[in-house]
Amino acid sequence: MRGMTPEELIRSILAGTELRSASFIVTVYGDVVVPRGGVLWTGTLIEICDRVGISESLVRTAVSRLVAAKRLCGERAGRRSYYRLDASAGQEFQRAAALLYAPDPPARGWQILHAPDLPEDQARHLRLGQMAPGVFIRPDRGQPVPPGALVFPAGDPQPLAEVARYWNLSALQARYRDMLARFSPVETADPLPDETALVIRLLLVETYRHVLLRDPLLPAQALPGDWQGGAARALFDRLYARLTPGAERHIAARFEGVDGPLPAQTALTQARLVGMA
Repeated sequence: MRGMTPEELIRSILAGTELRSASFIVTVYGDVVVPRGGVLWTGTLIEICDRVGISESLVRTAVSRLVAAKRLCGERAGRRSYYRLDASAGQEFQRAAALLYAPDPPARGWQILHAPDLPEDQARHLRLGQMAPGVFIRPDRGQPVPPGALVFPAGDPQPLAEVARYWNLSALQARYRDMLARFSPVETADPLPDETALVIRLLLVETYRHVLLRDPLLPAQALPGDWQGGAARALFDRLYARLTPGAERHIAARFEGVDGPLPAQTALTQARLVGMA
């Protein structure tokens, strides 16, 4: 909001949250580094993490754990260390990127899945609604079928609004409301320094990524009348576009890859902006 310093604005966004080092680092890579060649100098990573209260020791610990978990892989050039997303983590963020930086794909009816051996955590990861033990439902967007599952295509159930009870939409609604409360003041803030624009954009992506990856993206007819997912999507798109010019200037000025400074823009970063317009 107007009159708030950049530091105060960042603190207000972070207030009451538990920002996880490893998750934020993955966001830095997915949002900034991957579309610019994929490699980042450790010193740059330490610098940007410090702006959100993640110390150098926490960064190094998180990087070590991400390497051990095969989510990052490292290389050296002279005395400097550089890291890139491992292929598996890169694929995971690409799935998230397809949701973050593009319109929601329309559903083509529904899938009913019979998957009695599907673990509960994997069902949540796949954003499935549980109809009965071993029986799940989700909007049909051509998703891959889990191993060992049988899938049956279906049209729109009647009444469609009854489908929402198979998901915990109240928890998602609370997270969307929290996101709107934290980031709406950015729209009326005074012009931001370039570094602050990048930090807030990263926090925006981190916050939205975690709730969006849990949202089954049900058709509007199946959602509560006061559903906040659409408002959160609109705010994300507006803020991302507003913050990007300053963020890109800071990236070009301060972010270093193995071949030198990262570019402000690439074809992929431009494609993301077009997809969100």
